[in-house]
Amino acid sequence: MNEQKWYKNRYDDCPLTYALNMIGGKWRLPIIWALSKNGTMRYNELKRSIDGITNMMLTQSLKELELDGIINREQFMEIPPRVEYSLTDHGEDLIPSLKTLANWGKNMKNRETIEVNNK
Repeated sequence: MNEQKWYKNRYDDCPLTYALNMIGGKWRLPIIWALSKNGTMRYNELKRSIDGITNMMLTQSLKELELDGIINREQFMEIPPRVEYSLTDHGEDLIPSLKTLANWGKNMKNRETIEVNNK
């Protein structure tokens, strides 16, 4: 694992906290989701698919996700040079859980909308 600064608390030994520290942050989930939907992508394709992300944040997030073993970076030594990003097996393993979490969020959002409309 890389030596990034994570939020520390008494739940540090909790596997869920560990997992959320790896994928937490504003841009990591959108990057993972874009790669899961589109497969292998080049840097500019990723940038265009994630509204509002800056070059600095995309570069930093890609490096961190690569260090954590969630994405793969493949550089092709050709002219002009080409770099492609894809999910590793560990990244692919994460997708079913993210889909379940997305469905939960959708249900909670719908429930909240119904409660607001019934008031």
